[in-house]
Amino acid sequence: MSVEGGTPDSAEDPVAYFLQDITYHGKTQRTRDAYERVLRRCERFLGTRGVDFRTAGQRDCMAWVHSLRGDHAPSTVATYASYLHRFYAYMTQVEAFDGNPMALVMEEMDESIDTDPARREVDVPTMRAFVADIRHPLDRALVVTLLKTGMRVGELCNLDLRDLHLEDPEVNAAFEARPRAAVENRPDTLYVASEPSRGHAYNGEERTASNKRKRDTVIPVDAELRSALRGWLAVRPDTRSPADPLFLSTRDRWGERLTPKMVRNVVRGHAEARGWHREGGDAAENVTPHYFRHFFTTHLRDRTGDRGVVKYLRGDVASDVIDTYTHNWGDRVRSVYEANVYAVL
Repeated sequence: MSVEGGTPDSAEDPVAYFLQDITYHGKTQRTRDAYERVLRRCERFLGTRGVDFRTAGQRDCMAWVHSLRGDHAPSTVATYASYLHRFYAYMTQVEAFDGNPMALVMEEMDESIDTDPARREVDVPTMRAFVADIRHPLDRALVVTLLKTGMRVGELCNLDLRDLHLEDPEVNAAFEARPRAAVENRPDTLYVASEPSRGHAYNGEERTASNKRKRDTVIPVDAELRSALRGWLAVRPDTRSPADPLFLSTRDRWGERLTPKMVRNVVRGHAEARGWHREGGDAAENVTPHYFRHFFTTHLRDRTGDRGVVKYLRGDVASDVIDTYTHNWGDRVRSVYEANVYAVL
C-alpha cells in the first residue's frame, strides 16, 4: 500500500511507512527485505490475537517472541526481536505510536544477538577518542555522566547539587548545598530519585522532565566521573533556582536548569562532528543521549556478567541484587562497578 506523502500517524500501513523511511535513510535493499519479512510475520501473529501494531501490548510482543523459539536459534530470535524493537522505537520517535511495548521485552530476554548490522556499534577505545575531543567543561561532564551511569537524559537534567556527594573538600567548601541523607555518608556517589515528574514541583522547582526509575538509585562516582564533574563545578554559574540544579545552561538560558532538548543538542553537535549523527538518521544509527544508555548497558553487562547489578544501576527492578546481598548490597554494587567500569578519559 502506498504511503507517499502521508504522515506517520495517518499511515494505514505502519510497516510500509517504516520501510519507506529506512530506504530514504540509506538502508540497503537486503536490510529492508529482512525487516519486512520479520515485521509482516509479527503482523500476522498479532492478528491472531485480535490486535495490531498500534494496539499490541507488552504481553502480545512477548508471546510473539516466544512463538519464535521453537523454530529458530537463540541468536536469530534475538535478532528478530531487535527488528521489532527498532520498528517500535522509530514509530514512537516520529509520534506514530504512543509507546514501545518491546522495550521491557528486550531488557528481559536471555538470548543475545551474534551480529547486528543495523545498529551502530562503538567500542570503548573509539568512544574514548570521542570524549577526548570534547573540551567544554559542561559538555564533557554531561557526556561522561551519561556514559558512566547509564541514566536517562531526563534523569540527568533533574539532578540537583544535593544529589551529588564528592569526596573533595575544595568542592564541598565552594557550595552551600549539603548532600541529601541517602548519600551523606557515602562519598563519591550520585543519587537518582524516582519521584521527579514533568510539570510537577520537586525540591522547590517545577520540572521539565520525568524520571522513569522503578526505584531510587545510588550510583558510584569513579575517578573519571569525579574529574569531569570537578571540571564543570569549577566554572558552574550561579542559579536562582531554590533546587540548586547540578547542570545549568551556559548558553542562551544562562544559569537555568538544562532541559532534555538542550542536552540532546549538545550530544548531537559532538556526534555530528564525529560523523555519528545525520539528519534523518534513525535511532539505531544516530548517537544520542539514549545511545549512551545502550553503550553503558552493553559494555558493563559484558564485563560484569551480573545482570542484577546493571539493572539496579539503570533504575530497573533489581530485587535479585538486594535479595542476594541483603544489608551490604550497596557495597557490592560499588565493588562490582569500580572493578569493571570502562575508561573513557
